[in-house]
Amino acid sequence: MTGTAPARPALLVEGLRKSFGETIAVDGLDLEVRAGECFGLLGPNGAGKTTTIEICEGLTAPDTGLVRVLGRAWSDDADFLRQRLGIALQDTQLSEKLTVEETLSLFQSFYRLARPVEDVIALVALGEKRRARVGTLSGGQKQRLAVACALVGDPELLFLDEPTTGLDPQSRRQLWDLVEQFKATGRTVLLTTHYMDEAERLCDRIAIVDHGRVIALGTPRELIASLGAEHILHFVPADGATVDVEALRGLAGVRLARRVDGGVELAVRAVHETVPELLAHLERAGVPLAELRTHSPTLEDVFVSLTGRQLRDD
Repeated sequence: MTGTAPARPALLVEGLRKSFGETIAVDGLDLEVRAGECFGLLGPNGAGKTTTIEICEGLTAPDTGLVRVLGRAWSDDADFLRQRLGIALQDTQLSEKLTVEETLSLFQSFYRLARPVEDVIALVALGEKRRARVGTLSGGQKQRLAVACALVGDPELLFLDEPTTGLDPQSRRQLWDLVEQFKATGRTVLLTTHYMDEAERLCDRIAIVDHGRVIALGTPRELIASLGAEHILHFVPADGATVDVEALRGLAGVRLARRVDGGVELAVRAVHETVPELLAHLERAGVPLAELRTHSPTLEDVFVSLTGRQLRDD
């Protein structure tokens, strides 16, 4: 009896540890990214996400742990891996005096097997800017050029570190389209982002990292379902009134209660069960309402429930 061998992971991390002095950045982290998927890595500031990515990219050496990128180790096959990876940073510094075409030609020269510059320019929709100097490009155009530099080597695995931070909505959607086109060719993407809608749209699976460890892993749908709630209720007391959050956990259908954004948030199974009890409870407690709203659960709600923090900590 014969069978098909399981596909080799595009990225495998086991027991990864990294410290900087007394600060533990990564604490026994495990991760597996399947070939052909867009994998999202989410975490609050200081969670160890950036250090993990830099180790996987070969920029930082781990203290201990196993890291296999495309089945290879950086210690043995660094040259091979540099030829097969594409890396786009959140803020890529390119020479502002070179043109778009010259910049891509420079990056193309780094690879033994590379895509034609014209093809990549067309892919990122910079045809009209091919002879424009980098310094004259808009923020969205510069970010698309940075992604183009990562794609010109025809990579098997693409690292995108917060590629749409600070971009306008149209530029973000253009980069989303690029990622989806790349993944459609069977290649793999590892994405970090501060935007939950971006993660929900692009990622097949997501790992949430905090304190140097993976604390949740699954598809966006699986992670949202893990809340066990159909709705999120958010209310703000008026006149600075205080609320006993612990008492709210005993209301009908409440799965989770926490303080957030100057108010209180409840994860509930059924709005029609919880709202009447909530209003009656607040009236008995003498707490007037300034605001009450509801929405379906999102990845943001999952993230806050697991870490106690917003992903974008402004």
